Amino acid sequence: MTSPVGLHRVVEPAGVLPQAAWRLDADPRIAANEVRIRVERLNLDAASFRQLAEKHGGDGEKVRAEVLEIVSARGKMQNPVTGSGGMLIGTVEEAGRRSPLGLRAGDRVATLVSLTLTPLTITDGLARWDGRSEQVPCDGYAILFARSIAAVLPPDLHPELSLAVLDVCGAPALTARVVAEQVARRSREGDPRPVSVAVIGGAGKSGSLSLAAARRAGAARTVGVVPVAAERDALTAAGLADVVALADARDPVGLSTAVTTALGVPADVTVVCVDVPGCEHGAVLATADGGTVVFFSMATSFAAAALGAEGLAADVTMLVGNGYVPGHATLALDLLRAEPGVRGLFEARLAAD
Repeated sequence: MTSPVGLHRVVEPAGVLPQAAWRLDADPRIAANEVRIRVERLNLDAASFRQLAEKHGGDGEKVRAEVLEIVSARGKMQNPVTGSGGMLIGTVEEAGRRSPLGLRAGDRVATLVSLTLTPLTITDGLARWDGRSEQVPCDGYAILFARSIAAVLPPDLHPELSLAVLDVCGAPALTARVVAEQVARRSREGDPRPVSVAVIGGAGKSGSLSLAAARRAGAARTVGVVPVAAERDALTAAGLADVVALADARDPVGLSTAVTTALGVPADVTVVCVDVPGCEHGAVLATADGGTVVFFSMATSFAAAALGAEGLAADVTMLVGNGYVPGHATLALDLLRAEPGVRGLFEARLAAD
C-alpha cells in the first residue's frame, strides 16, 4: 500500500515518517500517487552547509564527498548534525496517474518540501560542484509523495534565483501573518502604539524577505541586525529596514541592547533568521512582553529558547517557522519582483557563490 505521506518509502526505522527516518528507499519506480523529478540543482539548508564547511575547514572536496556519502547512505539529503536538508529544482519525468499535485511530465519545478524527507539519488558524483556554495548543480532523481508540495518555476526569473527565494519562502509569509495579527489586534483594542519588528540576520535570504514582508504587513518601524560592517552597508543600501544595527546574535545582552537602542523599545516581533546556534536568549531579551519571537533557523535549540524564556520570566510567544504557510511561494516571489532591495541582495549573494 502506498502512503500519501511516504511511509512505504521508509526503510529504517519502521513506523516513522520519512523526515524522521534514518534511511529512505529511493527506487526510481513510482507508485500511482508519486512523481519522479529529474534533479538539476540542490539548495542546501544554510545551517547544514555552514556546519559542513566549518567541519572540513572550507575544503570543498571534503564537503562534496560528505554530501555524496550522506545521500548514498540515507537515500535523502539530511545532515546528521543539524538535521536539516534544503530543497531542489528539476523537471518532472513522470507523474503517477493518481498524483494530486497537478504536475505533468516536462514541468520545471521547485520542491517546497525539505530534502530531509525526499527520496533522492545523485548519479553524477556532483562533478560540477566545488563544494563551496549552498547551491549544488547535479544530476539525479527525486520522488515526491501525494502530500508533497512543489511549484512550477516562473518563466520570468532565472531558475537559480527562484530556487534561492523558494528555499526560504516560509519565512516572509509567517512574518507577514504575525505582524498583521499584531497590527489588527492593536487596532481592535484601540492601542495607538505602532508595531515594531526586529529581524536578526536581516541581510540574508530569509531575513531580507522577512523585512520586506513585515513592512508590507504594517510594521511601523523595522530594524535589521547583522554581524559585520559589510552586511550593514549592503542592508542599508537595500533600504529594507528603517535602522540597521551591528550585533553578534550570540551575545544576548549585546543583541538586546542593539535592538532596543535602534527602536527605542524592545521589538514587538523578533524574527530569527541566522544560521548559527546560540541566538535564542538574545532574541527573547530583545522582545517586549506580550510580543512574539519567530525562529526560522535550523540551528535553533528549542529547548534553550523555552528554558531561556522561563529563566528570564519573559512573557513572549515563541513560534517555530515550519516552512509552510498557504500562498508562501507566491508571496516570496512577488516580494522579490516588487522590492529592488531584496532582489539586489539575492543577486549579489548568488554572484558571490
